[in-house]
Amino acid sequence: MWSATILTLYPEMFPGPLGTSLSGDALARGIWSLEARNIRDHGLGRHRAVDDTPAGGGPGMVIRADVLASALDAALAPDDARPRLLMSPRGRPLTQARVRQLSAGPGVIIVCGRFEGVDERVIEGRGLEEVSIGDYVLSGGEIASLVTLDACVRLLPGVMGKEASGSEESFENGLLEYPHYTRPRDWEGRGIPDILLSGDHAKIALWRKEQSQRLTRERRPDLLA
Repeated sequence: MWSATILTLYPEMFPGPLGTSLSGDALARGIWSLEARNIRDHGLGRHRAVDDTPAGGGPGMVIRADVLASALDAALAPDDARPRLLMSPRGRPLTQARVRQLSAGPGVIIVCGRFEGVDERVIEGRGLEEVSIGDYVLSGGEIASLVTLDACVRLLPGVMGKEASGSEESFENGLLEYPHYTRPRDWEGRGIPDILLSGDHAKIALWRKEQSQRLTRERRPDLLA
């Protein structure tokens, strides 16, 4: 079973949307498992403090290395081979290729940062892989972790209805996905391209490839580079 462990200050945010639709059905069927652990359980003192002021001064607070390390160590089995991710705007961008690697493994451990971030020493000391879902800043890593998990879970065997469902999507072949059409044949003066109604599968495949290339050139030329 593909297993996900989340370390967060807000475990009540999980499973959230992952408890519905494809991921929720797969969770109920035991295709994957989800555990949300509260970092504050390892906080210090009567108030379970998890953060402190940044060394060198500056605004905000930083999650302490000793607190987060304690939370991680408690969540890890001795032989736990799952990648340890830290959702962070300074991380490497999450790509479909990385998602496929993660979904093919035993699962993931995800740390959801808050405040100004986490102490650099625990990133180094516990081998955390920093991952970003985009060039913007969120209030914390929880929403980013939901995005990451959704992208992984939908690729697990038995989650999507057809095995080919994930193979022709955007980014799978380095291109954006081609346009889709369905009934009605005409809608508000706009018709379905004739080629898609021709029954010629070779020509349809060529048209879809050309459309993918066109959309990628127009919208994401960086992918072609």
